[in-house]
Amino acid sequence: MRIFAVANQKGGVGKTTTTISVGAALAELGRRVLIIDLDPQGNATTGLGVDARRFEHSMYDVLLNDMPMADVVEATGFANLFLAPATLDLAGVEQELSAVISRETRLKRSLESVDGEFDYIMIDCPPSLGLITINAFSAATDILVPVQSEFYALEGLSQLTKIVELVKKNLNPSLRISKVVLTMATATALSSDVAKEVKKAFPNELCKTTIPRTVRLAEAPSFGQPISQFDPASKGAKAYKALAEEIDNG
Repeated sequence: MRIFAVANQKGGVGKTTTTISVGAALAELGRRVLIIDLDPQGNATTGLGVDARRFEHSMYDVLLNDMPMADVVEATGFANLFLAPATLDLAGVEQELSAVISRETRLKRSLESVDGEFDYIMIDCPPSLGLITINAFSAATDILVPVQSEFYALEGLSQLTKIVELVKKNLNPSLRISKVVLTMATATALSSDVAKEVKKAFPNELCKTTIPRTVRLAEAPSFGQPISQFDPASKGAKAYKALAEEIDNG
C-alpha cells in the first residue's frame, strides 16, 4: 500500500484537484483507492459529491478521538474509490492537538485498521505545514507536490523540503518527495521556463506528465465528480490519467 501525501503550503496550486483526479484515475485502473480529506475546507469531500451533513464521523474523530480509519471510510459512488471525509471541525484541530500525546502520529496509527484494504491512499493536505500536515507526512510513504506553472513556483518549497527532512529524521525514515507535478500549465514561454527551474530543483522527481490549465478541471468539483467522470475526453482528464499511470508504473 502506497500512501501519498499531496502537499504544498502554497495555496491554489491544485492539491485537491490532483488528489481527487489521480485517485479517481487509479481507481479506474482497477486499484482500490482511499482519499483522505485533511483540509478543513473539505473540498475533496464535496468534490467527490459526498454531503458533509450525512455522515456521523470524520477525520476530526481520527485525529482527536483515536477513531480507527475503518470507522470513517465512506463510499463515493465511484467504483474502487473511497473517502475519509473532512468537516469544518478540523479547523480547530491544530490547537486541540497541541496538548495531545503522540500528536504527530495519530493518523499513522489509525491507518492500521485498513492495512491491506487499499492499493493507494491519497491524502489531501491543507495549505500549511502545521500538525495536520505533519500527521500526513508521518503516515505517508511518498509525497506528491503539485507546483503551479507561475513565476513564484519554487517559493516556499525549500521550507517544505526542510520539514520533510525533519519528519524523516524523527518520525518516518522512509518518507520521500517522490513526485513533483507541474499544474495549470499553459503554452507560454513562462510555463516552459518554470518547468526548467523545477527540473533543476527536482531532477529525479519531476513527472513527465504536465497538467494543463483548463476550464473543465475547474468546473468538475461543482458537479461533485472527478474529471475522469465529468469529462473523460477533456485534456485535463487525459493528463491526470497519464499521471496516474506514471505513478502506478513506479
